[in-house]
Amino acid sequence: MTDPKLSKFKDEYMNIPIPHELPSTVHKSIQKGERIRMRKNRLIKWAGAAAAMVLIFTATLNLSPAAVQALSDVPIIKNIVSVLTIREYNLDEDNYNANLKVPAVKGLNNQELASSLNDKYLAENKKLYQEFVKDIEEMKANGSGGHMGVDSGYVVKTDNEQILSIGRWVVNTAGSSSTTMKYDTIDKEREVLITLPSLFRDGNYVNVISQNIEQQMRQQMKADPNKMYWVSGTDEEQYFEPFKKIAKNQNFYINNKGKLVISFDKYEVAPGYMGVVEFVIPTDTIAKLLVSNEYIK
Repeated sequence: MTDPKLSKFKDEYMNIPIPHELPSTVHKSIQKGERIRMRKNRLIKWAGAAAAMVLIFTATLNLSPAAVQALSDVPIIKNIVSVLTIREYNLDEDNYNANLKVPAVKGLNNQELASSLNDKYLAENKKLYQEFVKDIEEMKANGSGGHMGVDSGYVVKTDNEQILSIGRWVVNTAGSSSTTMKYDTIDKEREVLITLPSLFRDGNYVNVISQNIEQQMRQQMKADPNKMYWVSGTDEEQYFEPFKKIAKNQNFYINNKGKLVISFDKYEVAPGYMGVVEFVIPTDTIAKLLVSNEYIK
């Protein structure tokens, strides 16, 4: 027998009016569910396609040496050759100051070249620091005063796909200061050190470059009275030895435009106020002397 109260509640429940927005809400929920399902299907398809591409890519590399060689030419795959500071020597004591930064080349596969360069950089600065400390001890023992300092560091002159040129500078201060620069230029593709003689067919480059530099010196002095170089024919010639020619292994680097740049230390070819001086050698002046135009453009 049915309870009259239960029957009444059932009738009331069945006759509850459906809100007007319910069909729209249900429809939207169905659409949302369908979009989620389609998105999952696409992700599954993409994952499968990516796995297939990896499989094909791996198989291609395993089967084709040419593909491996081609891949090595893609810049993102190549080693990144860089220069960074690996050690510092510091001293700050009354009138004696030293701040030496030791660079290191990283990213070369040629470990022999990397080690030779990095060992050289470390040895240079270690010797510089030891000599500085020795000079301080001697000055203290002699009771002589004055300020003395030494600073060293480096600058990356060129860093492109092929060439890395690193300049290392040293400034010694004792009353006045002197500045020296040394350069290393590396072919990053072949991982070899480029020397000045290696760029030319024979030794004739020494005279040709020297003549061009002397010409540039005279032109600069004519254009700017504040510039002074030690060349023959000047009123100051009695006080210095005129510039005659560069050394066979003169300091140099190759700039980002592929031009040969010859560098001279402070006091080497000019008064101290001129500092370190550089001369860009016109390529047409040396073109016939070059082994090739691979480096010098």
